[in-house]
Amino acid sequence: MGVPLTWRVARLRERRVETPTAQTLVLSVPGWPGHLPGQHVDVRLTAADGYRAARSYSLAAPADDDRIALTVQRVPGGEVSPYLTDVYAEGDPVEVRGPVGGWFVWRTDSTAPVLLVAGGSGVVPLAAMVRARRDAGNRAPFRLIYSVRTPADVFYADELRRRIRDDRGLDVTYVYTRQAPDGWRDEPHRIGPADVHRHGWPPELEPLCYVCGPTGFVETVADLLVDLGHPARRVRTERFGPTG
Repeated sequence: MGVPLTWRVARLRERRVETPTAQTLVLSVPGWPGHLPGQHVDVRLTAADGYRAARSYSLAAPADDDRIALTVQRVPGGEVSPYLTDVYAEGDPVEVRGPVGGWFVWRTDSTAPVLLVAGGSGVVPLAAMVRARRDAGNRAPFRLIYSVRTPADVFYADELRRRIRDDRGLDVTYVYTRQAPDGWRDEPHRIGPADVHRHGWPPELEPLCYVCGPTGFVETVADLLVDLGHPARRVRTERFGPTG
């Protein structure tokens, strides 16, 4: 049996704005045991009257001593995300529990090609894999297909731009669903077979495929990958939001 997860007190060390509705929070967590790219944590808030609310957030960066990074998308009317993005101040405490998850992870000693397919904020754990690859000096080729509503909604836009420029082993393709940049080669559309076929890896290369995003998006992309010939056992998924 695994070691039971315990709640730890975390404090905000740094805040970075990613989009008009999303921020990356760097937390200090004394006693943090480390984690793998792709894992997530539970974050719990406790109100003055004792009411508690908890949500799960993907870890956005590789392990770094006692620091973890979470990218939080503000959900209107939510119980946790508006506090984290609008109220939570440097030095304030929250409770975190983790790391959680052992299937949707990428290990830095892997040499197989990797296909990452993200829908919206589903890019967060996939970005952790991209960052871990670079930090470890791993040379496995990565391809990221990132489906997002508009250019303003892209998480880590500047960082991805730099990584595309500096890392020949990383390819990034954007699929815009509502508004594309001026002069973009494609009309806005939902991700489809042509996108995955053109910008992913062929099945014969036996890539590891990681798909993360809203439930409907993940189910669609996972089915596309299997239809294109990728074995289901090599397609790993992580989803959020309502199931139906």
